[in-house]
Formats: sequence, structure tokens, C-alpha cells
Amino acid sequence: MAAPQPEPQPEPGRCAYFVARKKRFCRMVPALGRRFCGEHGQQEKENDRKRIPCPLDPKHTVYEDQLQKHLKKCNSREKPKPVYFVQDINAGLKDVAEIPEKQVTLSSLSKEELENLIIKLKKATNGLELDLKEQILSHKALHEALNDPKNGESAFKHLKQQASILGNMEKLHLLGPGRCFIEFGAGRGKLSHWVDVALQDVEDIQFLLVERATTRFKVDGKHKKRDSVFERLQVDIQHLCLNKVPSLEKKRLPVVGIGKHLCGAATDLALRCLVESYATCCEGENEEPAAKRPKNDKTEMAAKSSADNERNKEDVKPVAGIVIALCCHHKCDWTHYVGREFFQSVGLGPVEFHYFQRMSSWATCGMRETVTSTSEESEDHANNTEEHDQPYSKTESGFDTLQGLPVEERKEIGALCKLLIDHGRIKYLQQRGYRATLQYYTESAVSLENVLLTAVPEPTTL
Repeated sequence: MAAPQPEPQPEPGRCAYFVARKKRFCRMVPALGRRFCGEHGQQEKENDRKRIPCPLDPKHTVYEDQLQKHLKKCNSREKPKPVYFVQDINAGLKDVAEIPEKQVTLSSLSKEELENLIIKLKKATNGLELDLKEQILSHKALHEALNDPKNGESAFKHLKQQASILGNMEKLHLLGPGRCFIEFGAGRGKLSHWVDVALQDVEDIQFLLVERATTRFKVDGKHKKRDSVFERLQVDIQHLCLNKVPSLEKKRLPVVGIGKHLCGAATDLALRCLVESYATCCEGENEEPAAKRPKNDKTEMAAKSSADNERNKEDVKPVAGIVIALCCHHKCDWTHYVGREFFQSVGLGPVEFHYFQRMSSWATCGMRETVTSTSEESEDHANNTEEHDQPYSKTESGFDTLQGLPVEERKEIGALCKLLIDHGRIKYLQQRGYRATLQYYTESAVSLENVLLTAVPEPTTL
């Protein structure tokens, strides 16, 4: 008969509270002479002070009698808005009447209704360029990292994508001096890091990293000893007014908007932030009011001469270029979508958009639930699936209704939905004077979300 196991004991100098959920003792260090840490101090009989969940963030607790003091310094308290925060400046649709009501799920539609949606989709995409060009490039700045055996498969995939993005930026002549690179959805700031490495011998460059969430393990610290200026803007893109960013307002460098896997509506918010909120305002500031223009002959001639000289110089636009790797079309939102005018021009509206953005997930998930696979295959897929390539549930994807539709056809329909949404973005940029294109920037084996949107100002015709 096996001897009974001894009861577990807390580690010396550690909290004596047993966390049942984790099946171990708390590892926090209590105050000198105490058995429990601050979180579990109520367990001590001699301590009759009550701890309650913080009303700002219930993930941590606080002494009830110190609540008011804690609320003034809690990290979860509402902080003062930065000067560049302007409520809903990039939100898009302002008319509440046009905002669609909540739609039913795809799985709730009948087979006939879904078939009609697919017919509308194919009609709307008829005539669009379905086969995108491959622009799978690389950049010497990442050569060493790409050949480093210490990098695992996941890191290698991200490096290949970053190298191709930089290669496409170089092809568009966007990597150069006198630029402000704005990385939207920056996260740890890896894309900006590689842009900085590529421009290590270049002067007068600036980086603005836009991220609404607090991010750990940022790579910004690697650049502190360099001349590059890195600044983080912790704000939702929806409320970001670039014209009010002090450092950008001071230098007025041409802007290059970049992003790697900018999810759904965030892409639309970023495009509107650059093309409408920023570029339009900057161009308006540069135009001299007619009332202030000189009216005598001499000053008019001087003004014309000055204008001719300016034409000989490179035409500097507020936004020098846009390079964004697209993803997560199922997270798009009609309210923020920049291609609404295009959708309406082909006879579509918010209802169709709602369903198409849900169906777009079929392009990356392929309705894999219908494919018989071993548990090992499923596990391998789960390990290799990227953060932005997660498949949808059966209900969200209309799995039950389209039970008889072949997997390849579902993927084709999903790809058409993504193409249609992206084409609306292209039209939006073209109407505002940009040469915009879509291309594959990496292999689907590296990332299923492998489409890159690029845009540069159209050359000025004299």
C-alpha cells in the first residue's frame, strides 16, 4: 500500500494562500512578519480589513477603506486625452439613418437567399482584375536575420513578410531621407524597426507608432542610441488627428503610412486618417487665399517666377505613400468602410456588405470542418495558423446552409468577397489622386493573408 502523500507547503518567504484554480500556493512575497501577500491578506485572522475588486479593473483588488485613494492612482483610470485626440475624426459615416441595423447571421439565411447573394457578388466582381500580380520581394536589411538558424519557423515567416514589405517600399522609392513613417497597429514596432535598419545611414527620418493598447516587449528601445526619432501614440486610429501631433506639426515631413496585418476596419480608419484628415488639411494650409494674393504687375511676375521654380523641384505631397498588408476582412464595418461609394455604384449596400464581409473568411478558413483529417493534421494546422488566419465557427460561416458547396468553391467565394472590399479601397484612393494597386507580397504558405495595398500620389501633369 502506497504511503500517503504529504500535504503541499508554501515556499519559504512566499504567500501561504493556496490558489485552488492553479493548484499551487501563491508566489507573491508578503510583507515582513506577514504570512499572506496584499491580495490574500484577508486570510489572516488578525487582519479584519476587507479587500474588494477594483471598480476600474476587477482583475485586481484593493482595501475597501483605501478605495478612493487607489482610484486616483490606479493604472486603469481614465487618463487625460492627448492633444492629437479628436473624437471620431476618422470614423466615416456620420448619418445615423444610414447605419445598418443588426443583420441576421449567414446560417439563418435560406439556401436561396445565399445563392442570390453569391449571384450579386459575381456580378459585382465581373470585370475586376481577379488575378493579382506577385510582388514577392526582399530587402538586404533582413538578409542576416533570414539566414539566422536561431529563428524558428514562425519568426522566419514574419521576417519574410517584413522583408517583402520593405522590398515593395524600396521599389516605390519610399525608403529615403526626409520621411516620417507612421506604423498603424504597430504592436511591438517590428516593421518600423526594420525600416530603421534599412535607413541606418539616412538622416532626417521620424517614426510614429500608433497602437491603442499597451504593448509589452517593444523593440523601440533598440533605437535609443541612434539618431532616429521614435514616438508612440497610444490612441485608437478612429480618433487620431495627425495634424495635431506636435512633432509632426513641427517638422512637416512627407508621411509614409505603413502597416503589417492591419485588421479589418483599422485599414479604412488609417486610409481616411492619411488621405482625408491629414492630406486634405495640409493641402488646404499650403494654398494661399485669393484675397491675399499680390495684385500689382511686379509682384505678380515675381510670384509666377517663384511658381515656375517650384514646378522644377520635386512635387512634395503631404502623404508620400501608403503600404499596408491587409487582413481580417470579416472585421470590416460599413460605418468606417471607405469604399461605400463604390459599393453603391455597383448596386450594393450595407446589407450585402454585412454578408460579404462575413463570407470573406471562407478564403482563409476554407470551411476546413468539412474535410476529414486526422487529429495529428488538425493539431499541426492549429500550431501553424497565424494570429490573423483563425478559421470561423460553423455558425458564423453559414456552414449548415452551404453543406453541399465544395471547399474550393467556398474559398473562391471568400476570395471574391475580399477582392470586392479591397477594390472599394482602391477606388477611394484613385479618386483622391493616388496610384493604388493590390499585389501578392508573400506566398500563401507563409501567410494566408498575403495581399499588400500600395499607393503613391499620381504624377502632377503640367
